[in-house]
Amino acid sequence: MMKPRLKFAKVKEFLISKFIFINGILSIIVLGLILAFLVYNALQFLSTYPILDFLTGTRWAPTSEPNRFGIVPLLTGSGVVAFGAIIIAVPLGIGSAVYIGELAPKAVREILKPIIEVLATIPSVVIGFVGIMILAPFIRDLFELNTGLTALAGSIMLAFMALPTIISISEDAINAVPDKYRFASLALGATNWQKTYKTVVPAASSGIFASVMLGLGRVVGETMTVLMVTGNSPRIVFSWLQPVRTITASIASEMGQTVQGGLHFSALFAIGLILFVITFVINLIADKFITRIRDVE
Repeated sequence: MMKPRLKFAKVKEFLISKFIFINGILSIIVLGLILAFLVYNALQFLSTYPILDFLTGTRWAPTSEPNRFGIVPLLTGSGVVAFGAIIIAVPLGIGSAVYIGELAPKAVREILKPIIEVLATIPSVVIGFVGIMILAPFIRDLFELNTGLTALAGSIMLAFMALPTIISISEDAINAVPDKYRFASLALGATNWQKTYKTVVPAASSGIFASVMLGLGRVVGETMTVLMVTGNSPRIVFSWLQPVRTITASIASEMGQTVQGGLHFSALFAIGLILFVITFVINLIADKFITRIRDVE
């Protein structure tokens, strides 16, 4: 006869496994419903407005006559801000992860890791407020501009927001490198620093790249910060010292001003669908590289 304690453990394991399974299925269903909702509303716009004009149009002016819904200014704005943020965040994030994971004393590591985790919890509106009050005036005075609300301000703030993701995942990848790699490198006469950048970092490169991609996804999908600090000017610019508008900022600033069911309303769902596809592809690439971390053992 099965002991009551063993029977309870099996029932508990069964319930937990089913609970996890159901939550996984629900997550997939919710994601599918979101995609279906975006596609349905986006098709209403694409069936009315010329697709080619939407994808190649150089002017976003939904309130003008005639209406202009060219997505190119929003794509370039998002691209300039995201590219600048990654340029700033990648060397800082990877360098910090290498220091925390390999070079820092244990006492320092135990202090820095909680600080990095706390940085990820700062609300985006707070970061945007700091950007408006401190960073934007500094950029304006430094470069003698009319306004400091520029793509550079957005890039710096988004880089700050992407750092916790890049640092945490990169450090996990570095810690996943087997110690036998380190011992073998040291046995061959490498110094501690040579062991780090010639052995450990290359072995963890898949995880580090995944952290960069996830950080990029965080940057591309951010709304409130870029809405506050980038100037919200829907123009095609390739300079970090000019105001820009991103896709996310356009959706956030215009959705409350549109007539539900109108052309402008459905246009915002169309650009939301494009944003969904972009972030989905970025996270899919990151997931492919994250799975390689498990192979480095």
